[in-house]
Amino acid sequence: MMITATCISCNRDIPENYCPRCGEPAKLKRIDWHYIQHEIEHVLHLEKGIFYTIKELLIRPGQTIHKFISSDRSRLVKPVAFLIITSLIYTLINHFFHIEKGYFNFDQTNNAAVNPINEWVQSHYGYANIMLSAFLSLWLKLFFRKYAYNFFELLILLCFLQGMGMLMFSVFATIEGLIHKHLLQYSGMLFIVYFSWAVGQFFEKGKYINYLKALGSYILGVITFTCCTLILGILIYTIAKH
Repeated sequence: MMITATCISCNRDIPENYCPRCGEPAKLKRIDWHYIQHEIEHVLHLEKGIFYTIKELLIRPGQTIHKFISSDRSRLVKPVAFLIITSLIYTLINHFFHIEKGYFNFDQTNNAAVNPINEWVQSHYGYANIMLSAFLSLWLKLFFRKYAYNFFELLILLCFLQGMGMLMFSVFATIEGLIHKHLLQYSGMLFIVYFSWAVGQFFEKGKYINYLKALGSYILGVITFTCCTLILGILIYTIAKH
């Protein structure tokens, strides 16, 4: 007589290793080093190919993201998760080496109205990058309106590119922390070049005007985001005073 286990979730008999109704395992594995390792890999999406994602976004970003949007979403790390993970990496490196310049150098202002919102941006690069991506998406939608991509598809494009940007900042921040030379500004220049190349490649790499449009979209997106951030800081400060 075959002994079957009973699912603790739905009380159904489990004839083999997993419940046929809810997928619950018949027997939980003991928590050990392999379990912890798997959990870490799951959180960092290593099993989803984060290194493959970085490689593809480094050598063929436009085609890779276009394929993700249009046909194959199984091989790359999810874009929002990718951006948050890479932003966390930069934040940790930034704090470890005490590099206080930040992504947009917001901390150089002495205005009490905008300091709190600037400090929040510097402490939450992942969320700030998602908000910046929203502004960049609007400008890309305007400059590339003849193409059939909607706002959310452009947002996916920008999450991937912003994530690569945070990795570039991470590399330069690490080198700066080790050799004590001011290098972070060069990573910003490199990212602008990468962004323009990747976006131009994404839309139609044979048209050189697309690379200039991409550059214009990035510059205007950053300016718009910065202005809105400053206005928000002033509004919060004004309301708090009253």
